Amino acid sequence: MAETPGASNFRRPLLTGDLAGGTVRALVFWPDPRLRQRCEPAGYLPRRDQRRLVADLLETLYHAAGRGLAAPQVGAMWRVFVMDAGWKAGRPEPLVALDPEILSSSETTEIAEEQCLSIPGRPVLVRRPRTITLGWYDLDGRHHLRQMSGPEARIAQHEVDHLDGRLIVED
Repeated sequence: MAETPGASNFRRPLLTGDLAGGTVRALVFWPDPRLRQRCEPAGYLPRRDQRRLVADLLETLYHAAGRGLAAPQVGAMWRVFVMDAGWKAGRPEPLVALDPEILSSSETTEIAEEQCLSIPGRPVLVRRPRTITLGWYDLDGRHHLRQMSGPEARIAQHEVDHLDGRLIVED
């Protein structure tokens, strides 16, 4: 594991295969209007371009010391996000989600502070369902379903919001 540039307190995971070799991209910051646009299905993007985008998203995520990053946050208007809820605690598990959908969510909600790489220095209290079921495709076109709770569910919901043009702040 190598040090994350700009985030000396965290050790980023070493990425391999299709996830490796990404380039850090410039972040898009609010109030850029692209952050309010609904993204296009990632299935229309050629596989080679999907893989490059995902590698770049992961490299940018770790460089910025985030836990989730959606494609529109780097100016790519595709329904793709990456997340890694455990890397800062030394338990990396990068998740790549193409064309994700929240299929169900609990009626039980909780309020927690969220931050956004595209809205630096402005934490916001956000109410979200405590658990969700997320469906998505991986880079090999396989469909996945996972019930998520805790930070993992919150991160996934935040990133899906980005793909739908929703932000944690009101303009």
